[in-house]
Amino acid sequence: MLNLPNSVSLFRIISVPFLLYLAWIHQPRPFLILLMGSFITDALDGFLARKWNQESELGAKLDSWADFAIYMSLPLCVWWLWPDLIRGETLFVTIAITSYIFPILFGFLKYRRLTSYHSWGAKVSGILITISVFLLLAARIICPFRIAAFVLALSAIEEIAITLTLTKWQANVLSLCHAIQISRHQNGESSIPPR
Repeated sequence: MLNLPNSVSLFRIISVPFLLYLAWIHQPRPFLILLMGSFITDALDGFLARKWNQESELGAKLDSWADFAIYMSLPLCVWWLWPDLIRGETLFVTIAITSYIFPILFGFLKYRRLTSYHSWGAKVSGILITISVFLLLAARIICPFRIAAFVLALSAIEEIAITLTLTKWQANVLSLCHAIQISRHQNGESSIPPR
């Protein structure tokens, strides 16, 4: 179903080749403008879906695929544009990349798909990473990125724990506590469905 929130997610997916191209031809200003547009629309698609009651499994998947595409291409783009920045922040870049990749790989191993949990931890770390990456790239302000990388690592641990807890795939799991409730319901231990 193609609605406005899903179209916004598709915009983010489509923006990835353009981000890669702009980085490759060394155009930092247009790259940052398009990256900021991608970051803003990342917040917008979920908001629109909730506001217009258009939340769907497809929307959750599109959002997750858009996040995956943006965040997997971003390190390469930054390397092409600002290699000195990557070298200077290697530890925290590695923490951020690892914290993003491991929960995804773990979810793929168990479910053969993106997890699409959209947990509170993932939302907080996503906001922090988004703001801190932009501050890092546009103004060379480093400290927020280091803090955001640490928060992202904590969120990754929670996502892995959610994957370990759930017996079946489910999108939009808000926290590990919610995953425990969902797992109990899926296993028939509770007659009250989770909220």
